[in-house]
This record gives sequence, structure tokens and C-alpha cells, in this order.
Amino acid sequence: MGAGEYVSVQSQRELLEASTADPQMRNALPHLDIDANELALLYRSRGMSPDDAQAHAAEVLNGNSGLEFEAGASEPDQHEAVGTGLGAAMSSFCFFASGAIIPVLPYLFWMEGIAAVIVSAGLVGVALLGTGAIVGLLSGASPVKRGLRQLMIGFGAAAATYLLGLLLGTGAV
Repeated sequence: MGAGEYVSVQSQRELLEASTADPQMRNALPHLDIDANELALLYRSRGMSPDDAQAHAAEVLNGNSGLEFEAGASEPDQHEAVGTGLGAAMSSFCFFASGAIIPVLPYLFWMEGIAAVIVSAGLVGVALLGTGAIVGLLSGASPVKRGLRQLMIGFGAAAATYLLGLLLGTGAV
């Protein structure tokens, strides 16, 4: 659980850093050689409707964007960054439960022994690589690096748990 919380908090931090506006943008924007259509396409690619993107692009190019780049302006809203206790509890439950079902799947389909362990480890490895890669893509970092980091942390935690179980005398595979 500690490894999961580490990955969760680290991923959240990386995603927040990637979504924070660069204070240097205000200085660079007037010097860019782009027109309203290109800027509108950029906003549309980020999910704005065509009309909103066109209007926002016109505002930005006219210097009326309303964007503030003061010292504290790039700080995330504390309520948005922290969330609520109930929301965190519900999302943690849902994500941990959905992640916990993955290694159990082979056993639900009546597999046994070492074959079930291998299939389970493979499924978990794919899930860890996939979620790490998604965080990498969303944060603008290397998806391979983030995927491998998540894989190493996940399998490291599993190995530590297995070794602790052997140390305490619980049954092995």
C-alpha cells in the first residue's frame, strides 16, 4: 500500500507540474509568429469548442487574455489540489479495488499453481506499464521511463511482501 501511495502522490505531483502555466509565456507570446487560426487550432486540440477557441485566440493575440502571471498565479488552487476526504476515500477504494482484481483474474478462471502465478504476474506487469505510460504521456515525460518506474515499484513491493510472508512462515505458491 505504501508503494501505491508513493506512485499515486508522485504521479499527481508530476501531472500538476505539467499543467502549471509557465510564467515566461507572457514574455514570449507577443514575439511568436502565429495568427489566430493556428492558436485557435491549438485550443481546439486541447478540448475547447471551435467558437470558444476562436474567441480565446483573438483575446490572447489582442493582449486581453486576462491571464495573470504574478508570483502566486501559477500556484494550484488548494481546494482543487487537495480535494475532499470522502472523494479521496471513494476514489482510492475504486482504484485499489480495480487494481486488486487484476492479479486474481487467473484464479477466477480456475487456473492453479505456477501457471496462474505467471499469468497473474504478466497481467499485473502490463497494467503497471500501461498506467505508468499514461501518466508519462499526460505529464509530458517519457512514457517508457514512467512505465518502467511503475513496474519496478510494483514488482518490488510484491517481492518485499512475498519475502516478508516467507519470513513469517506463511505458505508459498
